[in-house]
Amino acid sequence: MNEREIALDTETTGLEPKDGHRIVEIGCVELRNRIPTGATFQAYLNPDRDVPKEAEAVHGISSEFLKDKPRFSAVVGDFLAFIGDARLIIHNADFDVKFLNAELTHARKPEIMKERVFCTLKYARKKFPGAPASLDALCRRFNVDTTARTKHGALMDAEFLAAMYLELMGGSQVALELAGKTVESAQIAAAKREVLPARPHTPSPEEIAAHEVFLKKIKQPLWAE
Repeated sequence: MNEREIALDTETTGLEPKDGHRIVEIGCVELRNRIPTGATFQAYLNPDRDVPKEAEAVHGISSEFLKDKPRFSAVVGDFLAFIGDARLIIHNADFDVKFLNAELTHARKPEIMKERVFCTLKYARKKFPGAPASLDALCRRFNVDTTARTKHGALMDAEFLAAMYLELMGGSQVALELAGKTVESAQIAAAKREVLPARPHTPSPEEIAAHEVFLKKIKQPLWAE
């Protein structure tokens, strides 16, 4: 097993690409067999438009900051190479995918098909009906520490998403990759367990003699009545 997944998040200038809003940051975190590998992709993007104050208040990314950043068309090759054909793990995937597909269309690249996307928001709502299912709420549920965040950021939120996703799916992978083979933790524990010889239970002649001396010291033993 060598399943590759990408936890992905975006920050944007607004809520709807049809209204001219664009992506201003993409963040990706690589997982293999549901274990973070440490490989990431992150890019700030010049949206060729202003960043509304309402959006800046959420992610802290200003128009001034983005003026010298590359456009999506300049990083799309690196982005597509990083995600490859991996399954994409996205919270509220409908939002991010519509923005990504709008950018990919502008760049004349194929859109992301919904079949390769796993939405943690939809999954959490089915698993915990009626419970809060925002990324922050799920991080609190699974004790994922988000205190380092002061504002939303695509890469940071992708890292939180990756940690939350592992817990949402039942906890971190117990299998370890050793010498190219998957070895279950139970097998490792068994291999390391020291096997001791059986303890002898038959008393020695000296122990029998000492026991008889001890019995003679007992006054009016019950077994003698």
